[in-house]
Amino acid sequence: METLEINSLFRKRIGIPENEVITWSKLDYVLEKTAQALPFENLAVIENRRYKISKENLMNKILVNHEGGLCYELNPLFYLFLIENGFDAKLVRGSVYDNENKMFQRLGSTHVSILITLQENTYLIDTGFGANLPLKPVPLTGETVFSKNGEFRIKKTNNEYGDHILEMKLTDKHTDWAKGYAFYSNRPMADTSELAEIQSVIYDNENSPFNKSPLISIFTSNGRILLTNTHYTQWIDSVKQKEKIDKEEFEKLANYFMEK
Repeated sequence: METLEINSLFRKRIGIPENEVITWSKLDYVLEKTAQALPFENLAVIENRRYKISKENLMNKILVNHEGGLCYELNPLFYLFLIENGFDAKLVRGSVYDNENKMFQRLGSTHVSILITLQENTYLIDTGFGANLPLKPVPLTGETVFSKNGEFRIKKTNNEYGDHILEMKLTDKHTDWAKGYAFYSNRPMADTSELAEIQSVIYDNENSPFNKSPLISIFTSNGRILLTNTHYTQWIDSVKQKEKIDKEEFEKLANYFMEK
C-alpha cells in the first residue's frame, strides 16, 4: 500500500473529511476524534496473534480490519498520519511509572509516544496511553494544558529513565499530580526494529500488564469506557457506572466496540 493511503484510510476511520487541511489549531479536534475511534486494546496479545510491525500491517490491522492496539501500534500509525500531513514529528520511547507502587515498571522503555516540533517548540502527543490521554499536544516547557480528560504537564528530569516526564491529573481519578512516563526528548526511534523489540516484551515478559487478561479502553463524546472480561465500566460526564459481566457479555461488547 502507498503512504498516501494512510491519510485517506485514517481520516475515514476517525470520521474527518478527506480534503480537510489539518492545521496546528485542529490537532486537538483530531486527537479527540482518534481517541473516540481507535480503541486501546490488547486482544491480539491475549490471543497470541503475532505480526511484523510495518506500515502496511499497522494499516491493515487498525484501519482496514477496524481493530485497535497498544502504544507501539497506535502512536506509530498516528505518527505516519502526521508526517503525511506535513508535520515535523518523531517517535520516542518512554518508561511508564507505577504510581501505586511508586516505581517505574520493570519493562524498560516500552512506551511509544510522539514528539512534534512547531516553530522551534516541541510538544508531546500521545494516542496510545489508555485512559490517560492528554487529548492535546503538551509542550515540553512545563506549561499545564487542560482537556476534558484532565490536566497535563511535562517536567524536566534527569535520571536513567529520561530527561522529561509527563505528569497528569485526570478528571475522574486524581486530586494531585501523578506521574505518567519518563522519556528522552533527544533520542528518537531509529526504525521499526525497536517497535518489534517492544512488541516482544509486551507479549512475553512476565511483568507485562497486557498479556494477562483482555482490556478495551475507548473515549466517548462525554466520557470513556473500560471493558474487561469481568466488568463493564463507563464514565459519563465524570459519573462512574460499573457492572459485572460474564464471558458471553464481554465478547458481545468487545465485538461492538471493535466494529464501531
